Amino acid sequence: MNTVLVQEVIRYNRLLTVIHQTLNDLLKALKGLVVMSQSLETMAASLYNNTVPELWASKAYPSLKPLASWVTDLLARTDFIINWIDNGIPPVFWISGFFFPQAFLTGTLQNFARKEVISIDTITFGFEVKRETAEQLKERPSNGCYINGLFLEGARWDMNKFELGESRPKELFTDMPVMWLVPTANRQQPSEGIYLCPVYKTLTRAGTLSTTGHSTNYVVAVEVPSSKQQSHWIKRGVALLCALNY
Repeated sequence: MNTVLVQEVIRYNRLLTVIHQTLNDLLKALKGLVVMSQSLETMAASLYNNTVPELWASKAYPSLKPLASWVTDLLARTDFIINWIDNGIPPVFWISGFFFPQAFLTGTLQNFARKEVISIDTITFGFEVKRETAEQLKERPSNGCYINGLFLEGARWDMNKFELGESRPKELFTDMPVMWLVPTANRQQPSEGIYLCPVYKTLTRAGTLSTTGHSTNYVVAVEVPSSKQQSHWIKRGVALLCALNY
């Protein structure tokens, strides 16, 4: 997990350096100390219009948030990383706070593979929704990890039946409870009683393949308990999201 943390720190430091440098350049340009370039002028217009400047977005994680919400989200993400550095590995991981969540999931599988001395190719995740909140979970699981910070679109989590339920009127998004990702060797996926729910970083639900072979938006598919057929939720476009657009 230290490797994942170092990679995340490098990515966030790169973004924060760009933000710091471009804001300083813009202040100097407004004072007339340096030339106001086209990129700085575009950045000033973006700040005025409450949108994320392209200079920042090109170095940042995928996000559809306006500038004010984006900055608040960035502060929460850096707090998550700083807390990890200061206090050690957290019992529950805020998966929305990762720059590259796929690396974190791969790291979790690698830890299990090393522990059990088996090939990582034979390991996949099992999924268990927890009744406890993130605040109530004080200890890390023996295998795998707890994750939170996901939002459901097109459905809601029914705490009484403990399965996917129909959305309430005028309720677009709902919080998903803490999930336990359990690495299991040679696991067979259940044929019924679950909905294979895709997880996306943003509401766009579309991305491109990056140089690592991963999608820039799609993260993973998780098995969510359901008494209805998968086709029922597919028609409703049910998906889990790491971040909303506000």
